[in-house]
Amino acid sequence: MILVQISDLHIGSQFIQEKFDILVDEINQLNPDVIVITGDLTNEGLMKEYEKCKKLLTKFTTKKIISISGNHDYRNTGYLLFKKFFPFETINELNDNVVLVTLGTARPDRNEGEVGYRQNLWLERTMKKYKDKIKILAMHHHLIPIPDTGSDQLTVVDAGDVLRTILDTGVDLVLCGHKHRPWVWNFGKLMVVNAGAATSERVRGLFENTYNIITISNNQVNVDLKTVGGKRIPIGDIVSNYSQFGDE
Repeated sequence: MILVQISDLHIGSQFIQEKFDILVDEINQLNPDVIVITGDLTNEGLMKEYEKCKKLLTKFTTKKIISISGNHDYRNTGYLLFKKFFPFETINELNDNVVLVTLGTARPDRNEGEVGYRQNLWLERTMKKYKDKIKILAMHHHLIPIPDTGSDQLTVVDAGDVLRTILDTGVDLVLCGHKHRPWVWNFGKLMVVNAGAATSERVRGLFENTYNIITISNNQVNVDLKTVGGKRIPIGDIVSNYSQFGDE
C-alpha cells in the first residue's frame, strides 16, 4: 500500500502553481492508494480559494483523498466552507490491515491547535478497537516541537494528553503538517512525521517544497521525503544527516 502525505498547499497568495503541476505529475506516477492532505489547503479560508482548491484536487488520480483542516482554512469563517467543500470521514479503514483516523486540531481565528478532552477520549476509544491493525493518526498541528522553527513552538496545546493516548493505544504513525518543515521523531514502534510545505512559497531554511511517501508492506511502515521535482530519500536521513540539511 502506498499513501502520500501532502500538506500546506496554501492556495491563495502563497500558492505556487508550477510546483503544484509537478506535484500532480509525480504523485499520479506513484498511483497511490490514498492521498492525505494534512491541512492549510487554503491561505485565508476564502470562498474563491476553496473553489480553486476543489478544482485542482481533481487532477490527482487516486482511490481516496482525505483532507484535514488547518488553521489557515479556518480563517474568515472558513470552517463552514471546509465542511461544504471537503466532507470527510474521521475513521478510514484503508484495507484489512490499515486504519487511518483523523483529528481536528484547528480552531477559528487561532494559530495554535487543540484536540480537546472529548475528542481525545473518542480517539482513545476508537484506537482500542483496532488492536491488530496498523494505526495511523493524521492531524494538522504538530505534537512535538520541530528543529529550526524558532521560538514560536505552538504545538497542540494539550499535546501531553494526546501523546499519552497515542502511546497507550499503540498508534504506529502520526502525520502532522503546519510548520512547513519536514522532520521525523522515531520512538521505536511510533513514528511522528511532519510534512513540509508542498506548494507554498514559504519554505524554511535550505528546504524546498516537499511531500512524504508512506509505503506499508508486510506490517512495516516506511516513510520517504520527496522534494517536488527533486530527489527522494528516507525521511530519517534529515535527522541522521542533520547538518547537511539545516542552515549553516
